[in-house]
Amino acid sequence: MVIGLWLASLLLALLTLLPLWRFEAWWVRGLDFPRLQLAVLAGVIVTLQLLFTDLTRLNQWPMLLISSGCLIFQLWWIVPYTPLFRKEVMATTADNTKPCIAILNANVLGPNRNAQALIDLVNQHQPDILVTLESNSWWQQQLDQLSDKYGYSVKCPLDNLYGMHVYSRLPLHNTAIQFLVEDNVPSIHAEAELDDGSRIAVHFLHPAPPSPTENPSSEERDAELLVMASSVKDVKTPVIVAGDLNDVAWSETTRLFRKISGLLDPRIGRGMFNSYHADYPFMRWPLDHLFHSSHFTLQHLQRLPSIGSDHFPMLIRLCYTGQQRPQDGIDPDQDDKELAQDKMMAQAVSPEQVHRPEALAVARLS
Repeated sequence: MVIGLWLASLLLALLTLLPLWRFEAWWVRGLDFPRLQLAVLAGVIVTLQLLFTDLTRLNQWPMLLISSGCLIFQLWWIVPYTPLFRKEVMATTADNTKPCIAILNANVLGPNRNAQALIDLVNQHQPDILVTLESNSWWQQQLDQLSDKYGYSVKCPLDNLYGMHVYSRLPLHNTAIQFLVEDNVPSIHAEAELDDGSRIAVHFLHPAPPSPTENPSSEERDAELLVMASSVKDVKTPVIVAGDLNDVAWSETTRLFRKISGLLDPRIGRGMFNSYHADYPFMRWPLDHLFHSSHFTLQHLQRLPSIGSDHFPMLIRLCYTGQQRPQDGIDPDQDDKELAQDKMMAQAVSPEQVHRPEALAVARLS
């Protein structure tokens, strides 16, 4: 038993320490994902060690300290995504009279044919904007029936699991489809006009993940996230960035995205909202994200029922305050800025390449 617990501690330490290595291979970066599962495993190992080892013997203590250290380290990453942590985004007050925007984000899974389930959710929740990922021409044909209520759209149907569609009740201005890092992986950028005439920049992303079947490293994903972050970091107008980022909320890359962009994560202090994998409850983590500038407060955040995809749809409603308000966030240090710059340079992409719909509007007015 003691030998088995020693081996379990050493394996746990390896799985915990490997992601600290800034090596971008998929088999290293993949260990960023199951921090919740590793924390549970560490808790079980620590419990077994307390029950079945003789702690009066000093040679048993290193084993317990290793497992406990791993548990504490994993909790450091995931506790912010629980109600135990201070909320990063303020809740909308009950007497709010400012305009709000609801976005439904759904990775539909290309081969999935249960379009009616998604359409039913749209009819039920009536979001202002529907964003679909992995949507191809078949999905476009099904979703076009929403055009009567959602008269504005940007469509990029692809059969490579990176198609993307935006259907909006709100007018969309200065729209663009871009392929920022990879030729077959699009992003959509636009200005959405709220009911009071205010305009906000919206950016929808779906970078390819590091995996043995797609990109062998995270270089492409990281560069797309960080070039997006760098392009909005000094923007004074309201900004929303959303999509399936193929990265977990608690990874170093997503944390770096938050630092560089200055955008806020409404899940901090509220919950994990694990959106993937819909079919395997024991292997779930938050892959679908929405970050926003401090111009917004949070009215509602919800994981919606399954539509037959491997992702759950996500619904969020933000209320626009009309001005930037002090809210908790995290700031980059010099090492963060240099790391982000190195990752962008490795893929020969720069923030100036990202479509800035609000800048285009200002240029036209001037």
